[in-house]
Amino acid sequence: MMGRNLNEDGDDLPMTATQSATALELVSGVKGILAADESIPTITGRLQKVGLAPSEENRRAYREMLITTPKLSQWISGAILSDDIFRSRLSDGRPFPVACAEAGLLTGIKVDAGAKPLAGAPGETVTEGLDGLRDRFAFYVQNGARFAKWRAVIRIGAGIPSSRALSANAHALARYAALSQEAGLVPIVEPEVLMDGDHSLERTAQATGRTLRAVFGALVEQGVSLEEMILKTNMVVSGAQSAQQADVETVAAATVRLLRQTVPAAVPGIAFLSGGQSPELATAHLAAMVALGPQPWEITFSFGRALVDPALQAWRGEAGQVRAGQEALAARARANSEARLTSAAFGASAG
Repeated sequence: MMGRNLNEDGDDLPMTATQSATALELVSGVKGILAADESIPTITGRLQKVGLAPSEENRRAYREMLITTPKLSQWISGAILSDDIFRSRLSDGRPFPVACAEAGLLTGIKVDAGAKPLAGAPGETVTEGLDGLRDRFAFYVQNGARFAKWRAVIRIGAGIPSSRALSANAHALARYAALSQEAGLVPIVEPEVLMDGDHSLERTAQATGRTLRAVFGALVEQGVSLEEMILKTNMVVSGAQSAQQADVETVAAATVRLLRQTVPAAVPGIAFLSGGQSPELATAHLAAMVALGPQPWEITFSFGRALVDPALQAWRGEAGQVRAGQEALAARARANSEARLTSAAFGASAG
């Protein structure tokens, strides 16, 4: 369905033209990307936390509540779905990718198979899922996907991240991105340095810098077009258990400084993950970064928990609370969209 792109004369257009436009559509303006792609184990824990059975029906109903939020496309450009939801239907019978398109959202698909222990590297992981990916991409494209996502998990600890872990994850990310572009999709490349631990902001910056340098080296080596991808990465924050938490302005300055050193200007945009921050803090960090002034790339958000947790808490699986859940999601999406407004008037207060 998305495999051919035609001009007004009915001639085939290069897929790259569409991929460039899609990448820009995802990150331009004041919109962000909704990460509704939790794995089954992750969503199981979240549903149980609010007293819901982690059934297939509850997982579907939760994502339906999110995707059908009125006016969501005012603040959100695209939604990343998990494989099980991509293949599911809403209660009215519409496939989820169709519902996304009708809501004005680009459909994304998470394609990795999760982080697994890396041989010979205790405490570190490598993300798997490359086997059969070309065939899976063909299915996703035929059924409406416009972009994809692959997440690598990098931990900070004694002697880690190791060069072995960085190399393995960078290589996997790059191979995924190349296959994604081959299929006509825009790859979201997500290397996440976890905030778990008592490390300092400086240690986060060091680990994130090493990670991004390894990732972009691998992307270039694999022939990935940087103009047709999106980087999704962590902010440079103090470890969650650190006794000294950096303030909002320090986090913003450290993050932008590091990214200017490591992310090529050819990349259209950087969509930050929230990484376990509170919804309000993630938004404050985003606003402070945008307020620092024009950057070589768009700065936006691709939050999961920081967008959906308030909605899940308000909804709790109750039919009568669907509107409350949607209002909670809309409020967080609007707040993050407004955080990007300073890009139109640099130097304004982050608010």
